[in-house]
Amino acid sequence: MSANSQYYKTFIKETPDFPIPGVLFRDVSPLLQNAEALQKIISDFSKILNLDQIDAFVGIESRGFIFASLLAAKLNKGFIPLRKAGKLPQPTIKKSYKLEYGEATLEMAPAMMTNNRVIICDDVLATGGTLRASQELCEEAGYYVEDILVLIDLTFLNQMTFRDQKIKSLIQY
Repeated sequence: MSANSQYYKTFIKETPDFPIPGVLFRDVSPLLQNAEALQKIISDFSKILNLDQIDAFVGIESRGFIFASLLAAKLNKGFIPLRKAGKLPQPTIKKSYKLEYGEATLEMAPAMMTNNRVIICDDVLATGGTLRASQELCEEAGYYVEDILVLIDLTFLNQMTFRDQKIKSLIQY
């Protein structure tokens, strides 16, 4: 947890019953609109990562793109988009999975080099379906996942770990 966690929470808008009844949606858009907060997020993420053997950041569509691309630019690493089905030219590798309220398919281009070591980035870890599918997809595409990073971990919905460690996050609920 970041020392700035409470500060970040002041920007997050909570919307009950969205996208379906019973779900409390935490909207990070107001947080992203604040330049100071956004800079702090990228700085805080940078402090909790081991970058010695990282080649790129994988961003999960769509808000994961924001964090992964900003980290890649700041830390002089590559950016790899992990997209919804049908958004990338062929060849791609696909992975379908279940969400809390539906199903989805993600895809990415196969690794172009060997030993591509990546960190997967997303905005929210809820039940873990998207992150598990993303990790499996990265590995099937020829990437080696070194770490997983999220802005928000909804700890009451998951017990997800990566290499026997809690998923790295800046905010927990």
